[in-house]
Amino acid sequence: MIASLRGTVVDKGLDHVVIECGGVGYLCQATPRTLADLPRGGEAHVLTTMVVREDAQTLYAFPDAATREVFGVVQSVSGVGARLAMGIMSVLSPGELADAVAAGDVKALQKAPGVGKRLAERMAVDLRGKLDAFAGTAPAMGAGTGSGAPDVAADAVGAQVVEALTGLGFSRDAAEAVVGEVAAAEPGADTGTLLRLSLARIGGGAR
Repeated sequence: MIASLRGTVVDKGLDHVVIECGGVGYLCQATPRTLADLPRGGEAHVLTTMVVREDAQTLYAFPDAATREVFGVVQSVSGVGARLAMGIMSVLSPGELADAVAAGDVKALQKAPGVGKRLAERMAVDLRGKLDAFAGTAPAMGAGTGSGAPDVAADAVGAQVVEALTGLGFSRDAAEAVVGEVAAAEPGADTGTLLRLSLARIGGGAR
């Protein structure tokens, strides 16, 4: 079992990153929130989980132990596999998810792409008591990534964020509208900041 990786980020896409360790490149699936803090060419340290299926072996990367643990716990809900769990973790932090479950806030759980009312209700019941350790740890809304100034043009940054959101299951129209609003409110925002703020806003109901 591969529990963590430390190495150089040699490539990354909208939903994955390749980290080279000792001459071997490991392709890991990751959320946009995680990818935003992994600069290409920089050193990365991520915690990982390998999910083995009959037709695939997939490595998932996480920024911290809490996110990795919640990723596993969420999959205990019937109907939630690794891919859907990643979509949920892309929109809701461990703290936000724990708070929503504790409050029975079905609407908050429906912010995640692929989570309808029925599944949200099941999650609220099945996860009750399993995420208490993470309650009250939700980050402040609009917190930045601290990754510095953007290294590409603003329109390219916006296009990248739109692609990331559509890859998570949100409609292109909703993604473009939200990214446009956030970019106007936060001129000069880098990719990570624009993505986090857009995720927070689109999760509030835009689809």
